[in-house]
Amino acid sequence: MKPIIESRTRPGENSLCLRLRIPAGLDWFRGHFPTRPLLPGVAQLDWVMSFGAELAPDMRFSAVDSVKFQRPVLPESLLELNLNWNPERGVLSFEYLALADEARRPASSGKIKLCPR
Repeated sequence: MKPIIESRTRPGENSLCLRLRIPAGLDWFRGHFPTRPLLPGVAQLDWVMSFGAELAPDMRFSAVDSVKFQRPVLPESLLELNLNWNPERGVLSFEYLALADEARRPASSGKIKLCPR
């Protein structure tokens, strides 16, 4: 139930940038919602944790510090996911940007506290 990774870059030691295509056939869309499918926020957080493991491999979820869902993510969307790991604070920050028509619009963002396994 993962998106298609179109590109992956490491702008810094503690950061990761992914360009993601969101296929309409993902199970996340099933039943959420029948008349207008939307990618659930829990799916976005799941992907943050999955891709964030590359930056913080020995860490696990502790708490959501803050999260904002600013724009719905529809099937066949193109997103940019930016992750930044702050090991001193144990915080994984994320930002999803919706990419369309040369524009980059905030879709969601937040901070997740991590702790050692």
